[in-house]
Amino acid sequence: MSELRRTPLHAFNATRGGRMVDFAGWDMPVQFASIVEEHRATRRAAGLFDVSHMGEASVTGPEATAFLDFVLTNDISSMESGRALYSLMCYEHGGVVDDLLVYKKSDDDYLLCLNASNTAKDVAWLESKLSGFEAKLDDVSDDYALLALQGPKALEILGGLTSTDLGSLSYYWFAEGEVAGKPCIISRTGYTGEQGVELFVSPGDAHELAEAIVGAGEPLGLVLAGLGARDSLRLEAGYSLYGHEIEEDISPVQANLMWTVKLKKAADFIGKAALIAEKANGPSRKIVFFKTGSRRIVRSGTEVLANGEAVGKVVSGTFSPVLNEAIGSALVDAASLQAELSVDMRGKSMRLFQTKPPFIELNP
Repeated sequence: MSELRRTPLHAFNATRGGRMVDFAGWDMPVQFASIVEEHRATRRAAGLFDVSHMGEASVTGPEATAFLDFVLTNDISSMESGRALYSLMCYEHGGVVDDLLVYKKSDDDYLLCLNASNTAKDVAWLESKLSGFEAKLDDVSDDYALLALQGPKALEILGGLTSTDLGSLSYYWFAEGEVAGKPCIISRTGYTGEQGVELFVSPGDAHELAEAIVGAGEPLGLVLAGLGARDSLRLEAGYSLYGHEIEEDISPVQANLMWTVKLKKAADFIGKAALIAEKANGPSRKIVFFKTGSRRIVRSGTEVLANGEAVGKVVSGTFSPVLNEAIGSALVDAASLQAELSVDMRGKSMRLFQTKPPFIELNP
């Protein structure tokens, strides 16, 4: 087996009690103390996450915008400099290559943030589509560490460490400035549904930056948080995760993500024809979110039943510390969306109560 990759904050995580696990080939902290307590602290005050395993790619050149409009579903040409945008990349058949964030520095300079498990695949796929465009793609993942500071007190914590006017930085905008004396891209984005920022920083500056944030934040209730809480927070917020609610054989139509697909934008894009057809004909299956009324977690892969027949499968399941019950999502046959859904839990039927996400009120 190949050796696990380590983020620039590996020593920081390990010495502070992170329980390390293999995640997409990276040695990452799944938790520091308790996933439930890290989740609750992020909702109540703030959590600091090492997400340096995420990939980054730069797209530059006079036709950078045109290239991205061709490979992405969202409308890149409408972006202003300083804007961040969530988008999908789709295959010709409409399935999802990946979901990602696009950061526009200028008309000919963009930064993409890619899922850790998909970085190599994404870069290869993007490179295969470059022909005919005066644009350049570079994998710059090794140039960045990435910290996510999330929670209702995140901006207060960060405010004491930077001269950047955080009050004027709206949701899904970014600025370049210094935090604790370290040059950063300060992005008002996150994966928890809470206020917060994601900080792109040089790998060599990551440890000192993390120490500074912990020092400023612990008096206000900040905790270090791992991938376990990150997953429960994102599911509670109703956010999709690649390999679960979206993947190569789950389209944006099926995943309820057509708001990221701009069918009327001027540029043609990969997958457009397939998505138009699927939307017109109606998808054969859909992603639904559910509560259980129970604390028993329904694991991913569990068969979903309607009238005793298999009609789908659970794709995400976790415990919501805010609701104090298990929640999840499932991919279900369209013909059964109005039926009463259930799962078999060791011989006992458990009802799935369909719920429109998010599961809780969000304050991003």
